[in-house]
Amino acid sequence: MSKVKYGLIGFGGIAENRVAKEGYACDKARFAPLKNAELVGAVDINPARKEAAEALGLKWYDSIDAMLADPELQAVYIATNNASHASIAIKALNAGKHVISEKPMSTNSADAEEVIKVAAEKGLSLAVDHMMVYNACNKEAAKVVQGGKLGTVNDSCFHMEFAFGYDPAEAASWRCSKIEEMGGPIGDVASHCFYVAEFVFGKKINKLAAVYLPKIVDMVAEDGAYIKFFFEDGTQGSAKVAFSEMRGGLGGTLTNLGYEVYGDKAALRGYGTMFQLSGHDGEPIKIRLEKDNYDNNIERIEPAASDIKNIYQSLIECHAESVLAGKPMNAQDALHNILLCEAAHESARNGGKIVTVAK
Repeated sequence: MSKVKYGLIGFGGIAENRVAKEGYACDKARFAPLKNAELVGAVDINPARKEAAEALGLKWYDSIDAMLADPELQAVYIATNNASHASIAIKALNAGKHVISEKPMSTNSADAEEVIKVAAEKGLSLAVDHMMVYNACNKEAAKVVQGGKLGTVNDSCFHMEFAFGYDPAEAASWRCSKIEEMGGPIGDVASHCFYVAEFVFGKKINKLAAVYLPKIVDMVAEDGAYIKFFFEDGTQGSAKVAFSEMRGGLGGTLTNLGYEVYGDKAALRGYGTMFQLSGHDGEPIKIRLEKDNYDNNIERIEPAASDIKNIYQSLIECHAESVLAGKPMNAQDALHNILLCEAAHESARNGGKIVTVAK
């Protein structure tokens, strides 16, 4: 096959604007077609989404079963609510379709293990949307940190802190009210902090300790958490996540979504690098990466223009390449990520005890 043909399951706002228009380049005014992947059609439980899908030239399916029965499709991208990710993934895999799933792959580690098991049994490629590892600034950060350019690193902080839940409608949303669906700052955004930290450092987190932030927002989920994590080699870092922080407004919020990595020779700081932005012109802020040499010299690290690629497109192309090459992805990183989120809640509910994560 020349390109892997995908169906998109779930066609809400993020699916339409990030996955379809950006990821699959359905916004033809902004993006050229992908090399290895093509989005053919979409389905959603809300039939009112049909018009928006067809406006992008997509075939509309009346049901998930109808999509999975279409022999034209080799793969699906799952962008439904969190609680349905695992069951739909298993259904798609059993129908012989390769799968990309929005994060999280499931709402608990047991279900994630089952999805991985089915994919392995079927010999199909399974990936989860940990899209921030494809951000060009984060790739540069990994080179700087792992290349020793900061000297000996002994600390880091990855953070996603903003205001969400003060409004009653926000507080009623799954993100603030359904911890069992991985709502709340730990399930929703600490998950990003974990996999970006592991990517930047090139090693896995195997222990952590967490405490919840003071409760000031009237929502079911935790307001936020401070999480101290430890890599396999014993070095440490932290994640700060919250739905209770104002951060001045949109600009302050977006630039706050990033990290600092501290070495004895220099520090590295990312601004806006932990979000849905890719570095394209026209985005609400300019993401940036800076190296502080501790001598009033702030060095701006600019990725090459050719390296700035849409993070959703990069994920999809990586998955499609694995399908075409017959080298299935296994989503073990996604299972590990869910285990870290579960461990953070376990720790916070038990006085901040250190919890070991085996996988």
